[in-house]
Amino acid sequence: MGESTAAGIALDRWIDAHFDEEVAFLREIVRVPTDTPPGDNAPAAERAAALLEGLGFTVERHAPPVAAVREAGLVSIVDLVVRHRLGDGGPVIALNAHGDVVPPGDGWTHPPYAGEVVDGRLYARGAAVSKSDFATYAFALRALIASGLALEGAVELHFTYDEEVGGGLGPAWLLAEGIVKPDLALCAGFSYAIVTAHNGCLQLAVTVRGRSAHAAMPGTGVDAIRAATIVLSALYAEAATLSTQRSKVDGIGSPTLNVGLVEGGINVNVVPDRMTIKLDRRMTPEEDPGRVETELRALVARALPRDEGLSVEVSTLLLARAMRPAPGHERLVEALQSASADVMPRSIDATGSPLYTDARHYAEAGVPTVLYGAGPRSILDANAKRADEHLVLDDLRLATRVVARTLAALLQPADASRSAGSL
Repeated sequence: MGESTAAGIALDRWIDAHFDEEVAFLREIVRVPTDTPPGDNAPAAERAAALLEGLGFTVERHAPPVAAVREAGLVSIVDLVVRHRLGDGGPVIALNAHGDVVPPGDGWTHPPYAGEVVDGRLYARGAAVSKSDFATYAFALRALIASGLALEGAVELHFTYDEEVGGGLGPAWLLAEGIVKPDLALCAGFSYAIVTAHNGCLQLAVTVRGRSAHAAMPGTGVDAIRAATIVLSALYAEAATLSTQRSKVDGIGSPTLNVGLVEGGINVNVVPDRMTIKLDRRMTPEEDPGRVETELRALVARALPRDEGLSVEVSTLLLARAMRPAPGHERLVEALQSASADVMPRSIDATGSPLYTDARHYAEAGVPTVLYGAGPRSILDANAKRADEHLVLDDLRLATRVVARTLAALLQPADASRSAGSL
């Protein structure tokens, strides 16, 4: 275990003394639905802003253009930015988490938007991914402010609401508009790993069109579903080959291809004139997204039967590039590992993740970025995006301590950092 300084211990004690307040804050955050779709998330942002203001923060509300919001398939979003300067000079560190979630679905044994706490676990959609880090980051910053430590630099909270559709109007928009210009970024993650790289994601819609006809005379039509099943078979065959490719980044594994949605037809007594296949292709950091998309489009074109009356249209739903480590991310890794060694039995590892996240937007802008926050060892442990998603509250306490200590270490004055021990 690393050596804890008096400052680090004081941060831990402040967090412990205010932990019930932190849990109550998170319960209020998760109680406002942010299902995406439909993506009507401005009300949740306003509630979060009010809670943050109740903690003493000044909250900026930034609304992307309405037309862009509609084009992204959303109803409403507002990005929240909190800025707190702790001393002159020094780096600006962004802490980013997203508040939008997939719909809860069926199978819950706890209400998905009640924030129930049972046996040390908080149950709610978004409890683990990633509304939990609204609390982690806000209370880590509060602890740092309360500590009175002599520091240099600033901390910003970036809370956004469009990660489920790619983050183009969250972190990407805030960065592109110059609203935020951080020097380092820490994005939502889990307590038992520091993620330095992650997969990219390409989502395509493949629409096969034929010609409708009465089911009593099927020969007068062109069956789009029959043709699309041949395309489906080709896609599944391609998916089976991907396991032979392995990323060089620990924790990422192989690329994947998943068909997540199929829809089409008119009625049971009509030859179907259309079928749409929506697929998700995860790309390792080594892969070229342009080449992957070109090859998939060519595969679909080859697989489509050459029957007269058939056509196919392929459209891109999402392209999220992989996150690769930006130079300087080692500073974040070192500080997080040192802090984790002080409050955990051992230091945590830096690794890759097969997911894709908003963090890539910071890395693409040249900002050294890693993922770390509250949560278990994996999304499976938390039931993330499944029924009964939950957060172990001890992990929330742990992550808040680690983040607070990390911020204190990164914001130490230059002369103090040369002689100070770990926080």
